[in-house]
Amino acid sequence: MKISMMSYTMARGVPAGEFDARQLCEFTLELGLEGVDWVSTYQYEPSEIRALMDDHGLKTVAHTFFCDLNFPTSEERADGRDTFKRGIEAAVTLGTDIVMLPVSGKEELSRDQSRDNYLAGLEEVIEFADDAGVTVTIENFPSRHSPFITSADMNSSVERIPQLRVTYDNGNVATGGETGPEGFINSAPYIVHAHFKDWKQCDPDAPGAMLFLDGKYRRAELVGDGDVDQIGCLRAMHQHGYTGYINFEYEGSEMTPHDATVEGVRRMSEWIDMVVQEDV
Repeated sequence: MKISMMSYTMARGVPAGEFDARQLCEFTLELGLEGVDWVSTYQYEPSEIRALMDDHGLKTVAHTFFCDLNFPTSEERADGRDTFKRGIEAAVTLGTDIVMLPVSGKEELSRDQSRDNYLAGLEEVIEFADDAGVTVTIENFPSRHSPFITSADMNSSVERIPQLRVTYDNGNVATGGETGPEGFINSAPYIVHAHFKDWKQCDPDAPGAMLFLDGKYRRAELVGDGDVDQIGCLRAMHQHGYTGYINFEYEGSEMTPHDATVEGVRRMSEWIDMVVQEDV
């Protein structure tokens, strides 16, 4: 298991058009990491990011982008299909064979309706990704309207589209009523990438409080400061032979993205070493 940088965490709060990709590459190297998950390409062309990554000896471990396929008809999904194809082409340029699609859902639709719409859209374009040699993943997304939250959501989606795979988010899966370790174990055969974050249950009027699918309010915390069983997640992953990348992710507001990433990566590194050593 290897920790990867997530550009989303470092870009939070940065004005549009001002994100510094070179600075991110330098920070990634300072932390001793070798890979970056590029969540969009910001104001850069994919080829510019690829050149920066190559100059720093880094690899793109995944490319994350938004693609709205959540419509009932193929005609309405046309723009989403075009966005999907551009995202796949960007991934190829960036040098990764994994993309992730975050799907928040829509308030006017049930989760089942959104899931059916989105999967119908993916069925229309999945061969484009296949032909490019790119694996498409969906993540456990925290919005209570999202069609993809629980391991059951993920597994049924893979059953419908066999090429589809899962980006496991240990914090988000816990918002659907499972523990983090359970969420991994239940979808283990399909997981090819991972995110680690943390949430802490709180009162509805607490700063940053969000209502989730399981009916609980939570706020974002640094990994290890919330309710997610981080070490239990890593133990489950290690026991199931997961050797891929894990993005460190932070959505809180009490620390700067820089400081949160420094401390979060330190904690995760210690936990991974401890879990691996338990088997020695």
